[in-house]
Amino acid sequence: MRRSDISSSRVLLASLLALAPSPASAFYFPGVAPTSYKEGDSVPLYVNHLTPADSQNDPKLRSVFSFDYYHPPFHYCQPEGGPQYIRESLGSILFGDRIQTSPFELKMGVNESCKALCAEQTFTPRDAMFVNSRIYQGYDLNWLIDGLPAAQLLKEQDSDKPFYSPGFALGYVRGEQPEFNNHYDIVIDYHKAGENQFRVVGVLVNPFSMRDSRYIGPGQAECGTSDNAVFLDEQENTQVTFTYGVYWRLNPTPFATRWDKYLHVYDPKIHWFSLVNSAVIVIFLIGMVSTILVRTLKKDIARYNRLDQLALDDFGGNGAVEDGVAEDSGWKLVHGDVFRPPKNPLILSVLVGNGAQLFMMAGLTIAFALLGFLSPSNRGALATVIIVFYTLFGFIGGYISARLYKFFHGESWKLNFFYTPFALPVVVFAIFFLLNLFVWGRGASGAVPFTTMLILVIIWFVISVPLSLVGSWIGFKQPVVDAPVRTNQIPRQIPPAGGYLRPLPSMALAGVLPFGAIFVELYFIMNSIWFSKVYYMFGFLFICYGLMIMTSAAVTVLMIYFLLCAEDYHWQWRSFFTAGASAFYVFASALLYWVKDVSFGSWTSGVLYLGYSALLSLLFFILTGTIGFFASWLFVLKIYKSIKVD
Repeated sequence: MRRSDISSSRVLLASLLALAPSPASAFYFPGVAPTSYKEGDSVPLYVNHLTPADSQNDPKLRSVFSFDYYHPPFHYCQPEGGPQYIRESLGSILFGDRIQTSPFELKMGVNESCKALCAEQTFTPRDAMFVNSRIYQGYDLNWLIDGLPAAQLLKEQDSDKPFYSPGFALGYVRGEQPEFNNHYDIVIDYHKAGENQFRVVGVLVNPFSMRDSRYIGPGQAECGTSDNAVFLDEQENTQVTFTYGVYWRLNPTPFATRWDKYLHVYDPKIHWFSLVNSAVIVIFLIGMVSTILVRTLKKDIARYNRLDQLALDDFGGNGAVEDGVAEDSGWKLVHGDVFRPPKNPLILSVLVGNGAQLFMMAGLTIAFALLGFLSPSNRGALATVIIVFYTLFGFIGGYISARLYKFFHGESWKLNFFYTPFALPVVVFAIFFLLNLFVWGRGASGAVPFTTMLILVIIWFVISVPLSLVGSWIGFKQPVVDAPVRTNQIPRQIPPAGGYLRPLPSMALAGVLPFGAIFVELYFIMNSIWFSKVYYMFGFLFICYGLMIMTSAAVTVLMIYFLLCAEDYHWQWRSFFTAGASAFYVFASALLYWVKDVSFGSWTSGVLYLGYSALLSLLFFILTGTIGFFASWLFVLKIYKSIKVD
């Protein structure tokens, strides 16, 4: 049974179920409605895909491809009648989850020391080469019991505080040959909720390599010892027996807090140091901008208005102003050109509209996650909510794009209505589809099925596009934002800029500051994505998002003020690129992360990594560029509204 055979209705239903909160789940925060078992009840164990991770001998990531648990070269035992796929949310599928049933038999409270999963499996030399390569690359197995991931117990280096790290090793490299794990001791913590009512609150798996294990009959085996490990021979066939043991432990941890041991914050001191550092930068920038706005601009405005009054008085006397006393200078000199439409106003309007859509989506998603509505127990809920919010905020994108295009006095309204909902999604989908072809080509389980892609397109056409068109129509019908000064018919000549006011130096200077507000959190997000870790530090992320907004706005306003003082009135595109330049630092950090923490063995992994990094940087460019543009737009409207111009 292939994943691509899942019907559209099942995926849509799963997406709705992932978003719909049940009444019982409100009492467990974060978590889901608890399942209570009686002693001897069957507790299902589901298997997920195998994912690359850092190994004990090599902390670097060696691959980005995940593989189906029942991928033929692994020869894992299958349940009677074949594995069945478990219903997943849309976001879970996009993130590569492939959850299926397994032959493991777990009974609540019943310990088992040695059970056979199936008869002996034969690994051919070709299979052995494939599996050994995955062991060298540090692949992990991922299981689920009662919604909890099977984990390995790790300790912090500084405090020796234990925590659960989801996933456990496919095998180990202790000598010249990799050892393949074929026995699993499953340790399950359970909590007594009432009379003969038990709930699962923790899952640990200790894998071992036992060559001496022997299959006796269905469910029966003789387990060997870990002293004699299984080495998959790459020259001859290797016989392997898969066995497991189950051990139940009574634990005082209540069901409501069972995820606490999984949601481990790595290096919290680094997070706090990053936040303090970013806060200092923001305070410094806002202080500078406030100084300009409160002191410098007040003086400029007072001087300009005083000179205008002197010019009027003098005009009533001798008809001339002495020695050009009332001559305009600085940013007032370009008042007749500052609201002149920029080049390619249609493209800028579309980009800003899509950036506003991304801004709303990101902010609301982080807020929902911060409040605990996106519990990790609801697998894929985060990605599903991102898609739903982006779809619904198509109305905002269309409205902003149309109003801005009207402000620019654009005339190609049909193109504006069309490009706003299509331009960015088509580019993103095309890149995603192209990268997905590489995953398909490798036979990895992370390839998104065609039916899922079709569902994304349907959601986009049925919901996002109509909402964007409605928003564009309403924005088009709104009155145009009035410019506080008139625009001259003949454009003013712009003097050549020098130093940091040139485009590239100004972008390089301004872009590094918003990036500085998020670079530490970005590192942990990348670790979570590429190493398949659980990310749940949304409190830090929420603060970093706010600091990034304030930093992008403040530094862009500062640069635009200097630009206007240099008599350059082309601030529209400059403000967008100035704030958006931080995306280049995001991509550079991805390259640095590759050098430091990643070492791919195949060029396809590199293509996939660079492709997704470039896609993330593109979206970040549009997001921060929109923030910078809006901040500069409000700033320019404010200061030119404060002066008196004939």
